[in-house]
Amino acid sequence: MNKSLVAYFSATGTTEGAANALAKAARADLYRITPAQPYSSRDLNWNNSSSRSSVEMGNDSARPALAQVAPDLSPYDVVFVGFPIWWYVEPRIVDTFLESCDLSGKAVVPFATSGSSGITRAASRMRDIVPQARVLDGRMMNDRPSTSELEAWIRGLGL
Repeated sequence: MNKSLVAYFSATGTTEGAANALAKAARADLYRITPAQPYSSRDLNWNNSSSRSSVEMGNDSARPALAQVAPDLSPYDVVFVGFPIWWYVEPRIVDTFLESCDLSGKAVVPFATSGSSGITRAASRMRDIVPQARVLDGRMMNDRPSTSELEAWIRGLGL
């Protein structure tokens, strides 16, 4: 496989665990997508229509600021992008990251965690955001797959 990066956003630590496991299996570098303003538990209250996450997810053009400049992705051929599913898609901070990077000609492989939603809508939306990249269908990581399962999945991607 080509040189890979696992970039992820994790609001509560769940996606971080999946990202660490994937980076180990892919022998990839790891990068945490960090918002300039961290999300508090109040911000994440999806039952409150005035919470920060609800307001951001209600606005397709919302782009929360990153805490640091996005990394140079020129050394990488494959970028795994991980996130929790919010409102059936990736959080807007992930969109900020995608738009901040040059993903031209790269394979982008989404992976996600969620209590109940799938990844299909997120992958489709990501294709619209980074049309210069080849965005694959990706994988849900709720089941905490083993290293060997992840290695088999990665091989099956044909990267």
